[in-house]
Amino acid sequence: MTTPLVDQQRFLSPAPRVRLEKAFDTPFKNVVATARTCYSGKGIVSDDVVQLEMFPESRDTQIVRGIYEAGHHTTFQHAQFQFTLDNVSRHFLWSFLHQHPFYNSEQVSQRYVTVKPGMVAVPPMEGAALELYTATVEYQHASYKELIALLGEPAAAAYYRRFPYRAKYPEKYAKDVRKKAQEIARYVLPVGTFAYLYHTISGLTLLRYWRLSEIFDTPLEQRIVIGEMVREMLRHDPNYRIVLEDPIALEETPEYRLFMEYHGTATPSGAFADRFDAGLLGYTSRLVDYKVNAEAVLAESVREVLGLLPEQMSDDDAIELALNPAQNTILGQNLTLTTHAKITRALHHPHYTFRRKLSHTADSQDQRHRMTPASRPILAAQLSDDPDFITPEIITHSGAVHAKYVEVMERSWEAVSRLKRMGVSSEFAHYLLPNAVSVRFTESSDLLNLHHKHKMRLCYNAQEEIWRASVDEARQVREVHPRIGRWLLPPCSVRNLAGTRPICPEGERFCGEKVWKIDLSRYERII
Repeated sequence: MTTPLVDQQRFLSPAPRVRLEKAFDTPFKNVVATARTCYSGKGIVSDDVVQLEMFPESRDTQIVRGIYEAGHHTTFQHAQFQFTLDNVSRHFLWSFLHQHPFYNSEQVSQRYVTVKPGMVAVPPMEGAALELYTATVEYQHASYKELIALLGEPAAAAYYRRFPYRAKYPEKYAKDVRKKAQEIARYVLPVGTFAYLYHTISGLTLLRYWRLSEIFDTPLEQRIVIGEMVREMLRHDPNYRIVLEDPIALEETPEYRLFMEYHGTATPSGAFADRFDAGLLGYTSRLVDYKVNAEAVLAESVREVLGLLPEQMSDDDAIELALNPAQNTILGQNLTLTTHAKITRALHHPHYTFRRKLSHTADSQDQRHRMTPASRPILAAQLSDDPDFITPEIITHSGAVHAKYVEVMERSWEAVSRLKRMGVSSEFAHYLLPNAVSVRFTESSDLLNLHHKHKMRLCYNAQEEIWRASVDEARQVREVHPRIGRWLLPPCSVRNLAGTRPICPEGERFCGEKVWKIDLSRYERII
């Protein structure tokens, strides 16, 4: 294994802080103990009988090497490692740390927490390039503060339209209005802005992280952060060296080979983005594929659970039993129980695929729905030198705000382009891209997990872009599968039908609209 961080480039900004907060006492011995238990005729094998450190060629060492090399990796999933990460970029989180389903993270929110100056990754560069990078970051942050102020009036107007009673007490609700303005202003911040978070993964996931730590889009930051995570793991349990492999070099990955073959060092022309956008037909998220017989298969699978014939339960009744919260009150529980309950597991069979275009900041939240996987891009393969960004609706409601917003976008793109002309790699130049930068990808989901996602994201408190994408999706599913689509609803509507009280689960965060009384066809919002 290559020792992490030896002779590597370093960022000029404060180094990432990586700390192992909690872990199994003897995680690697647990790998062996769980493996031996599978073949034990004497019951459970405990960690304390496993021999590794004192006997490097012991039977237990041979066992763990054998199961690792054979691909029998479930035993490596039992041990969990909880890390705290600080001074890591949101670009790294989007591109690497949150691009898979096998993790849990709790990170600081840019929607609700004001971003402080200077909290941005600065890649290794010097001279005029460093001056340009630094000046652009300062400009983006100053624009963030300016936009918070400029958005105060339109945000207040939209807020008090939703909460007319609160308009009588503007001092009391000034903080709420500011957060709405801040939520939109964050679109001009660079994707290199720092975040801090808790991140919990299994030992197996960390082994995978290290093996793939040099892939696109942020290989240097990945090597540094994941290298520190590996160091922390090895300090806690050095036995992981028995199976730890070196990272696959970026140049050896198929993504790198194909990127260089088709793009080389040239910047894409924008033809891909134009074709993709035309194919959206005006949607934020367009339904492009689905199982034609989804309703019939869903109905039959519900009957199978109950051992019934079609004469005993019709397709309509079976679908309603699975999806109508008034009949299936499991759907209205505070805990998400649908993966465990027998009838709702039938929702795994219908399947939908959407083509989507979101901002980097919205997709960073969207990807947290780990069971609706997507094929997200190598960002450098999609972006031309022309500004390519998402504009939140409220930005367009004020000429001054919109003009400032476009100015920031144009200046940010010009800085990125100039850096690349100076010889700065796309990897480093792209840390300057604003949160608003467009991300184009395809996402798929079975109905069970799409239902859960829509239950969260059709809420008027959800991030606006993801809400709009979810509205698009729910409406299109309703068109092709009306008996299914009618039950894709926000949490308040589900709870109301299930008889769960209070109807809105958000408490003081109530959005201000009785959405459970509004049909999906009439959903609209500005903030």
